[in-house]
Amino acid sequence: MKNWNKRNIPKETVLSISKTYGIDALTASILARRGITKGKDILFFLEDSSRFLHNPFLFSNMEKVVDRLLRAQKDGEKVLIFGDSDVDGITSTALLFDSFSALELDVRWRLPSGNDPYGLNKNAIDEFEKEGGSLIVTVDCGISNVEEIAYAQKKGIETIVLDHHNPPELLPDALIIDPKCADSGYPFKDISGCAVAYKVASALRFSQTNLYKGRFALLFATIEQNGSVKIEAVRTKNLVQREKIAVSVTDFSSIFETKLPDFLSGEQIFVWNEKKTRAALTKAFGNEVDFSLIDFREDAAKVWKWASALSLEDLKGKSKMATYKPEESGEIETFFNLFVTYCTQKVLEDGNNFRLDERDLQLVALAALSDIMPLLDENRIFVKNGTKSLSNPDLVREGLKELFSKQEILGKRITSTILSWNVIPVLNATGRLRQPEIGLRLLLEKDAAKREEISKKIIEMNEERKRLGALAWELGCVQAKKSIEEHDGKLCVIVDERVNRGVSGILAGKLVSTYNVPSMAITSVGDVAIGSMRSCRQFDATEFLTFLDSCGKDGSLFISYGGHNYAAGFSFKKERTDEFLQEVKKACKKIKLGEDESEQFDVDAEIPERFLTPAILDIADSFEPYGEENRELIFMSRALKIDDCQIVGKGEKQHLKIIFDCKETKWPAMIWGGAQMLHRDFEKGDKVDVLYSVGRNVYQGIEKPQMIIKDIKKVV
Repeated sequence: MKNWNKRNIPKETVLSISKTYGIDALTASILARRGITKGKDILFFLEDSSRFLHNPFLFSNMEKVVDRLLRAQKDGEKVLIFGDSDVDGITSTALLFDSFSALELDVRWRLPSGNDPYGLNKNAIDEFEKEGGSLIVTVDCGISNVEEIAYAQKKGIETIVLDHHNPPELLPDALIIDPKCADSGYPFKDISGCAVAYKVASALRFSQTNLYKGRFALLFATIEQNGSVKIEAVRTKNLVQREKIAVSVTDFSSIFETKLPDFLSGEQIFVWNEKKTRAALTKAFGNEVDFSLIDFREDAAKVWKWASALSLEDLKGKSKMATYKPEESGEIETFFNLFVTYCTQKVLEDGNNFRLDERDLQLVALAALSDIMPLLDENRIFVKNGTKSLSNPDLVREGLKELFSKQEILGKRITSTILSWNVIPVLNATGRLRQPEIGLRLLLEKDAAKREEISKKIIEMNEERKRLGALAWELGCVQAKKSIEEHDGKLCVIVDERVNRGVSGILAGKLVSTYNVPSMAITSVGDVAIGSMRSCRQFDATEFLTFLDSCGKDGSLFISYGGHNYAAGFSFKKERTDEFLQEVKKACKKIKLGEDESEQFDVDAEIPERFLTPAILDIADSFEPYGEENRELIFMSRALKIDDCQIVGKGEKQHLKIIFDCKETKWPAMIWGGAQMLHRDFEKGDKVDVLYSVGRNVYQGIEKPQMIIKDIKKVV
């Protein structure tokens, strides 16, 4: 039996969350139990508007990247997009190619294929040089390609790196946008490569408006009850707040005694209610104030008619952003948020040909799930909007539509789970079989008949991927237990050149899920050993590989390595395999794994029998999308009566279907692979305590609520 852990939370915390954000007590209690109590985090569970996405110009290098791309457009330069071979790389390359094409850049793309190494390679650079190319944009790779980028630079080819992997100590000499770089400037580090591409595309879109590089100042001035004058101002560029100033004038004084003249010089100055603002400034500084003030209310009234009659003091009480971020609840912050929202809306309404829409967000959603990005912060908005539009057959992106149709999910409710199990592995098969260009062509092909052919080919490739994966598991599981013992129960290392390079990551992942220890799967191509590492229990894979690399006899064991905390890749000369294995065994002594969470269930809420109605599905839906760092909700109910039991399924693994009598409702439930529990652990008519998630069973187009039982205990 596993431990059921229901964390106690203060009633006051639940009531506060419920009241502040206008949500029901059950939702508030789940948020609190999960430690989601700050407004800036709750925001992304309650909102799905793109307004809450972080501004792409928060990246410190974004304006430089945009300017470099605009120069390439103006000068007619040849540009190469070099992506990665997995779903994140394929989708990010497709998104960038569409955006660069809309900008009328002379653009082409390339992905690692065949026996190409990970990341940018010299052969690709040489071929691009022959074409007369001058700018390479790497996406979902490049941050570790220091040598290759230096090689390109010697040939007169500049590089922009758009990546999201952990950066090495020595960065390449390039324009870099990577949220994991210490100086990135970006407030959220865990976005996918495709999300980085989306940010660049969004910034390029913005650059096509007259707001790009626009310098604006927002000014708020009011006379306080005690007669003093409160003055606040912010300066913005590309809708990012650059500086803020606050002045309080208690007695009539000269404006030149403050920093306001320098602060506002050269800026367009927007105010909310020009007459009231000027009166306050005159009271503070007399006739010295000769600023040209623009009353923003007139523009705002075109979007929000109701807003023009209200003061900023009134509006701050209606601001969602102020609710989620109390530190931004002042008048000037309210003004800034209104200004950004208005300008963002105007950019969306702009009629130029460079558009970003739900089809682009579908790609970002796929990438976030495929690369196992944490479903927190803005990743939730990406995936929420992506899955929502993918559920509408009229909005599904070309290419994905053909793939969905062949998998019989077109027009169905699309969730993060369906994408993770039904779509991503299929699209990923192209990269695993070292032909990622087939997956990319599916997303870029304009001819419907050709897309049909490509989607059929991808389905066939996925079947081959399954076969290779099954063979790899047969080879790997034979060695697994012995390897774990040899590595003090802390690591599993499989070395077998019969494992196909494309499924080594799958094998490593299955070893982790089976044995709950970090795992490596290593094969070889020619004289190079190529490995994949997957991790668990708070063990940092890239940090471990960095340590191993330094243990080499010449101070560098690997040819290359890199990745994320929980998924990484590496390569070394095959002749150094014994040295590698020896260093791994030595390093194991320093490995410290976190707690084994597989023996514990964290309960999100206890649902009494009388409240167990289909409405509970609405609560579960509100916490979608589920995935990394946002597991599905787990509920607990006590003393449910088993009304009926039925063993279902054919073959070796049979399942158990249960009907619970909940008085008001009959609840169907499934225990996957649990047929043996009937008569052994309980009988029909018994009362049981149940731990479960809720979902929908769809049969012949009809949806019915269903429990998926995680654990069950007979009431004695």
